[in-house]
Amino acid sequence: MGKDECKTMLDALNKVTACYRHLVIALGSTSDSQNLREELKKTRKKAQELAVANRTKLTALLKDKSISKDDRAEYERLWVLFTSSMELLDVDMKRSLEIGQDFPLKVPTRHLIQTGMTGSTTTVAARAMSVQNMKYEADANIDTVDLKELETEIAQVDQMMEEMEMKVQVAPWAVEAKQEAGAELKSTVSVGNSSVGVISICEEEPKETVEGETGLMKVFAGIIFTVVLLIAGILGYLVINL
Repeated sequence: MGKDECKTMLDALNKVTACYRHLVIALGSTSDSQNLREELKKTRKKAQELAVANRTKLTALLKDKSISKDDRAEYERLWVLFTSSMELLDVDMKRSLEIGQDFPLKVPTRHLIQTGMTGSTTTVAARAMSVQNMKYEADANIDTVDLKELETEIAQVDQMMEEMEMKVQVAPWAVEAKQEAGAELKSTVSVGNSSVGVISICEEEPKETVEGETGLMKVFAGIIFTVVLLIAGILGYLVINL
């Protein structure tokens, strides 16, 4: 029961962290807006709440001397995944701070970058927050006020990660993986609805369509090649007779 609960909590953190990264990509682009800044703020706070819950649960389990060797190995594996997710969150928060400082919304100092991204990020943020519709309540100066809060939260995350290293001694290289590298890319795992955010995954095109298009291209290439040979033969014949 403990392992299932830990996996569920970690899965929720991973999905919210992925949503946060998706939102950070839109910073400084033509998709940037006051709503995006508020979405970033709410999403990262949700991620930090989940991070604290994961840390508390896993720390308590790893300090328990009565758990079996197999259970400990599994909790250590989940701990490594958790610390990796925290590192990604920390990097994205620092990136968000840097881009936010370079592209203030209230007093623009440079033009937004045309990255090719269009549309709203509301859907991603709503999935991260586990709501159907986002409610925006931030003031017009969120980009300046939030940057100060973000600096404080980055320091808190850094401190949390340092405390994690001191409280739990788990060497990442000593943890055995449960699957081969890249196995998740080869599998056809369906993305179910989670209570805390789901990242949309584009479905692959049917193989029949791809194979049909490939066959058509081969036929077309063969026709062109035949025409070129025919023209070359005619020209050769004319040159010889002349």
